[in-house]
Amino acid sequence: MQLEKYPFVRLDEWRTDARARGIDVIDFGVGDPREITPAFIREALKDAIEERSSYPRAAGLPELRSAIATWIARRHGAGVDADVEIVPTLGSKEAIFSFAQVALGERRLVAIPELAYPVYERGAVAAGASVVSVPMREETGWLPDLDAIDAWDEIALLWVCYPNNPTGATAPLSFYEELAGLAREHGFLVCSDEAYSELWFDEPPASMLQVADREHVVVFNTLSKRSSMTGYRSGFVCAPAQVADALRAFRPSVGTAPQEFVQRASIAAWSDEEHVSAVRDVYRRKRDTLLPVLERKGLRSAGGNATFFLWLAVDGPSEAFAQSLLEHGILVAPGSFFGAAGEGYVRLALVPTEEDCERAAAILERVL
Repeated sequence: MQLEKYPFVRLDEWRTDARARGIDVIDFGVGDPREITPAFIREALKDAIEERSSYPRAAGLPELRSAIATWIARRHGAGVDADVEIVPTLGSKEAIFSFAQVALGERRLVAIPELAYPVYERGAVAAGASVVSVPMREETGWLPDLDAIDAWDEIALLWVCYPNNPTGATAPLSFYEELAGLAREHGFLVCSDEAYSELWFDEPPASMLQVADREHVVVFNTLSKRSSMTGYRSGFVCAPAQVADALRAFRPSVGTAPQEFVQRASIAAWSDEEHVSAVRDVYRRKRDTLLPVLERKGLRSAGGNATFFLWLAVDGPSEAFAQSLLEHGILVAPGSFFGAAGEGYVRLALVPTEEDCERAAAILERVL
C-alpha cells in the first residue's frame, strides 16, 4: 500500500520553509484552534490525573457514554442507548480512518464527496477498498450529487460531512432523510462526520442523528472544535448496535480508547453549553474581522455560514494563489488539497488569535 503525502504535511513544509526565509507566518492553513481550553475542563482533567490511571477500556466510562447520550438528546432531540450505541473514541480522526477496516464486508466500494477531508479516502484505501467520487458543486450548495451515483448496490460506505469541511456549507434534514432512505434500500452505511456541528453563525445545523430511522446511520463527533480540545483527542461514534458491537470488538486490539483522565474532562465538556456559545462568539468576531476585507479585495465567499472555515473563490490556480499569499505571511489551504472540485478556491481556517486575525486583515488590505 502506498499513500501519497498527506496534504497538510505539505502545508507544514510550506510554513517551515517560509519561516526559514524570515517570513512571519500567520497560519490559517490547518484547522487547529488556538483558543485556550476552558478552565473548568482543565480542572476536571487535573482532578482526574490525581486518581489512579489504568488502561482505558474500549467501551469507555459509563459516565462518559451517558454524558454523550444526554448531549445528543439535548442538542438534537434524539434518544440513543448510551450502553448500546455510543463508543468513545480518541478524537474522530482515528475512528474515521479505521472505520473501513471494521465495516467493510463483501462490498468493497466507498463513496466519498468530491470535496472531502482526506482521511475518508485514505482510510478506505488502507483497508483495501475501492473509492468512487461523488460530485459537488457550488451551485447546489455543496451537497453531493446523489443522481450521479449509479452503483448503489455496490456501495458499502458513503461519507458525508456537514457542516462541511472545507466549504462551511450545511445540509437540511430532508437531505439526511433521503440518504437514510437510500441506505435502507441499498444496504450501505451512511457515515456522517459532524466534527463542526456546534460551530455556526446563523442557526444550529441539522444532524443525521435526527433522522427517523438510524438503522444504517453512523455519526462521528468530537470535542476538538466545540470545546477547543484538539490535543485531548476525545470524540465518539454513535452507531446501530451491530456496528457498535463490531467497533467494541475491534478497538481493544488497536488501543485507541481515550485515557480515563481525558474521559473525565470530556464528561465536563459534553455537560456544558455556555462555553460552546462563547467559542462561537470568538469565531464570529474573527470572521467579522477578516471577511469584509477579503470580499472588498475581490475574494468571493463561496461557502456556507458554519464551521470556522472561510471558503473563498480566487482567480487562477488555488495552489499558486495560496503560495503568493504565503510570501506576505498568510498561510491558507489550497482548495485543490480537498479534491478536484476545490480548484479555484482556498480555505482559510479562523484559528489564529483575534490579535493575529487583526494583523492579517491589515496585511490583506495592503497586499491584495
